[in-house]
Amino acid sequence: MALYRRKDAGIWYADFYVDGQRVQESTGTANKREAEKFLALRSSEVQRGVYVKPVHVPLPELWERYGAYSRAHKRSWERDVQMFWNLQNFLGTVTLTTITPLRVEEYQQHRIQRVAPATVNRETALLKHMFNMAERWGMHHGTNPVRLVKFLPENNLQFQTVSEDDETRLLESSPPYLRELILFAINTGLRCGDLLDLTWEEVDIDEKRLSLIMGKTRRRLEVPLNETALAILAEKQAAKHGPHVFYNPATGDRYHNLKAGFNAVLKRSGLTGITWHTLRHTFASRLTRSGVDLVTVKELLGHSTITTTMRYAHSNHETKARAVAQLPTRDKNVTVVPRKQKTA
Repeated sequence: MALYRRKDAGIWYADFYVDGQRVQESTGTANKREAEKFLALRSSEVQRGVYVKPVHVPLPELWERYGAYSRAHKRSWERDVQMFWNLQNFLGTVTLTTITPLRVEEYQQHRIQRVAPATVNRETALLKHMFNMAERWGMHHGTNPVRLVKFLPENNLQFQTVSEDDETRLLESSPPYLRELILFAINTGLRCGDLLDLTWEEVDIDEKRLSLIMGKTRRRLEVPLNETALAILAEKQAAKHGPHVFYNPATGDRYHNLKAGFNAVLKRSGLTGITWHTLRHTFASRLTRSGVDLVTVKELLGHSTITTTMRYAHSNHETKARAVAQLPTRDKNVTVVPRKQKTA
């Protein structure tokens, strides 16, 4: 058994024989010490007769099966489609065995120049889950390369919201279909995917509430509807077509991608840095500024834990200031008479 490097790459490869057949396998690392550990593991597997030759499955072939799995199990499967194309545009039509931890880290550094760390982490997490499923389906043997990659740090305390003036600019720059979607998002806090997946079965106008299964957490969420949201639903109900509340009149089906239309609105309005998720941040921040407690905000957003909701704690400064102002005042110059000590 031996290690070698190819001229066009810094990755170490293991060279060994199994049942008289030569095997050349990437160790997935440019660190010689780690490569030696890999080679020792393979040597042990060969000696014990448990070595399994890697299956050379192309990444697009795995996606073909994973995509079908995503459609069947996820409401937000279209997001997986978008993230996979970002992955494949960088990785190419490679086989799973050639995707190494180093290559995944190169992808992270490439993407971080264009999108937020949270987006990079979601895409990396998708690749990790694809490898996990590939192992379950017998399409990949060996270590999941993404398990050896650290996810990027995320600063979840920083987020952008839409002011009332910016909201007016957005609405004035929007076509009717986007105007109602933007208003509904700001007044319900729904994620974009859950908004587009919303069906009439999940709407109870008489009780003035939504009852739906959140795509990200799979938890049932009940959202009371205010007058703005109710007015939008009443208008949509009058022109009801199909199971979805919001649908594309041109196709009769739900909207699949609002990115192009929303970017056009931002360009016309002159606003930058705003995404659909910004509308969700706006919903939460306006609640806390109005004095709504964080536990209630957590339930309205559908967060699994209060930790995620805590990012909005700093946005209710005015509420906290009013609370502190309610404490009784005391003159700093008042003379405090010391207590008499009890005699024995």
